[in-house]
Amino acid sequence: MQFLKDKVKELRPLFQKGGKYEKFYFLYEAHETLFFQPDHVAGPKGAHIRDANDMKRTMVTVIMALVPCLIFGMWNTGHQHYVALNDLAATCGDKFLFGAIRIVPIIAVCYAVGLGIEFTFATIRRHPVAEGFLVTGILLPLVVPSTVPLWQVAVATAFAVVLGKEVFGGTGMNLLNPALTARAFLFFAYPAQLSGDKVWVDVDGYTAATVLGDAAQGLAASADYKYSFMDMFVGMVPGSIGETSALACIIGAVVLIATGIGSARIMASMTIGGLVMAWLCESAGVNFFGAEHFYYHLVAGGFAFGAVFMATDPVSASQTNTGKYIYGFMAGALAILIRVVNPAYPEGVMLAILLMNVLAPLVDYFVVSANKNRRLKRATV
Repeated sequence: MQFLKDKVKELRPLFQKGGKYEKFYFLYEAHETLFFQPDHVAGPKGAHIRDANDMKRTMVTVIMALVPCLIFGMWNTGHQHYVALNDLAATCGDKFLFGAIRIVPIIAVCYAVGLGIEFTFATIRRHPVAEGFLVTGILLPLVVPSTVPLWQVAVATAFAVVLGKEVFGGTGMNLLNPALTARAFLFFAYPAQLSGDKVWVDVDGYTAATVLGDAAQGLAASADYKYSFMDMFVGMVPGSIGETSALACIIGAVVLIATGIGSARIMASMTIGGLVMAWLCESAGVNFFGAEHFYYHLVAGGFAFGAVFMATDPVSASQTNTGKYIYGFMAGALAILIRVVNPAYPEGVMLAILLMNVLAPLVDYFVVSANKNRRLKRATV
């Protein structure tokens, strides 16, 4: 490893000021700091917080938390394929290999397009390459069906990077979650493939009803409903690549909370908000999972994935501690409300989180204002 690090450093003069490839310095810097700890040091003046965990290491940690969802998504893609074929002889390896063949190209296209645009903006604007797309590039493939055309992935990625992030100033300045922005673009531009009630399975255009699709049609209350709570919790149901397994999402949540990267306040409050709204809807007689199973909403569709990985985006979520509770609770409640009252789109997590992304600054504003008013009342002159 030291040998490789020395070789990379030997190339640095070519990209530094006065070097042959000076204008591509930030591309070199992005790759160097991705694999090796940067040698930047604090200046001699001022107070500094010293921490070896920079932005790239933070993003890599998030990717590690997403690995359980990715691995299970590959297996489940193959599982749903062989279930549709009624092939009971397929092994676990067969299923995983089939899923990997379908999913790896989606990830490759997403990263190629997204990083290509990031590199272009960095070169033109002469600023370091932002690290945010390291996570966006894996989040987007996990929230789409495995059969989504690669050209649609490319267009959605470009839309999310350019109009969802760069126009606001780049990473750290975006108003909306970039991965959800891409998902929303695909939903409104190509609703046939991403309606939320059916998912395309890799069997000659065959589509399977999702958990929420069947539930919205009133099948959840029937005695022969084919999806149990454990099926949904583990994730052996049709759906987007990485959203079906609540168990994998919980493993990711543990990683994010243990490393201090994910907000436990948002995850917990969104879960409570969804549970409360599901119970209220059931009390009003409009919850399609039935009186005894209203809590199924927490493991159905993309609720768990949204609560753990989407709503907790540190840029687009609320920043104040109290605001995080309000933000998460409202996101969970809105997600269930959209599911229940909109039969044309039974999956409401995406729209709920995007709406709360827009309202997050307002939530923080009122929280800060309330804190200031309380302190002014206690102040003495």
